[in-house]
Amino acid sequence: MSATKKFRIALTADLYDETTGKLKCENMGLDVLDAQPHIEYDRFAEHQPQIGVDQLRGVQGALVWAPAVTAETVSQPENLLGISRIGVGFDKVDVAACTAADVAVFTTQGAVDRSLAEATITWMLSLTHQVLVKDRLLRNNEPFDQFKWRGKELRDRTFGSIGLGGIAGEAIRLLSIFGMHQPLAFDPYVDPARARELGVELVELDELMHRADFVSVHCPLNDQTRGLIGRRELELMKPDAYLINTARGGIVDEEALYEILKKGGIAGAGIDVFMGEPLSEPPRLAELDNVLLAPHAIGVTDELMRDIGGAACQALVDLSQGCLPAKGLLNPEVLEHTGFQQKWQRLRVNT
Repeated sequence: MSATKKFRIALTADLYDETTGKLKCENMGLDVLDAQPHIEYDRFAEHQPQIGVDQLRGVQGALVWAPAVTAETVSQPENLLGISRIGVGFDKVDVAACTAADVAVFTTQGAVDRSLAEATITWMLSLTHQVLVKDRLLRNNEPFDQFKWRGKELRDRTFGSIGLGGIAGEAIRLLSIFGMHQPLAFDPYVDPARARELGVELVELDELMHRADFVSVHCPLNDQTRGLIGRRELELMKPDAYLINTARGGIVDEEALYEILKKGGIAGAGIDVFMGEPLSEPPRLAELDNVLLAPHAIGVTDELMRDIGGAACQALVDLSQGCLPAKGLLNPEVLEHTGFQQKWQRLRVNT
């Protein structure tokens, strides 16, 4: 390996505490970078909602948490080889612009599956066992009728997933111990063999909304899924069913969901994601007792941050050494670009 050639990586500033300058999460998987003598890394000087083109000058890779990556961000991509998103969502990344700029884009595919699957089941158990109401009654020293606020088990109920990717698959695997009915899924893009392997019945969206006791959203936000669950779809649900969204705001019509919940059209909801994040005030759904809410954080665990941080780092390490990461590349077509190949050859460090 060359003793002088370096591969420089920048981390978005929102990963660091503004006051102390230390990482907000101690174990972010940066030991993956520390183990590579050819890697140098540092943080952006400041947090910006959109990564500025000036913030990427002199770096070959970027580790990104929340800021948007736009066409302007990658408008001067001479030395920028790869952007690695710490997470699986990429609705704030202009992938087409990155491809045109000969920049590879990665997400941490698979590294979030266990945490978000557990989070989904956390919502399910908390909702069906009336955790919010029971906690409030006791804290406020209010009269409590055990029979009125009795819960329900997951046993003999049906889980329905919108999307059948890694998170949904892991949730279905974990739920197998609860004695539930055969799970349902709506996913027009999934390989039927995967559904058979998971023991899932593939159905159309309307049938899933009508039959499932838990409708759980596990699909990306894009032009096909924006507004996918609206008033009509919600009205198909059973009155004792629950909606769970740990995917992205914008897939579910929040106003329609509020109205359905308020009138008792469905039993409850667990919502972790919202339009317009970060929110400047509590959402209207916070008025309701049959809703559990989290600020896009229900799945954030020590293990999640370690795994997605390490996966995001490893993608850039692989790229720096001329290797293609095993998974997570969003724009494989960039590999066919002469401009990308020339840049990759010039910037990578041979080992």
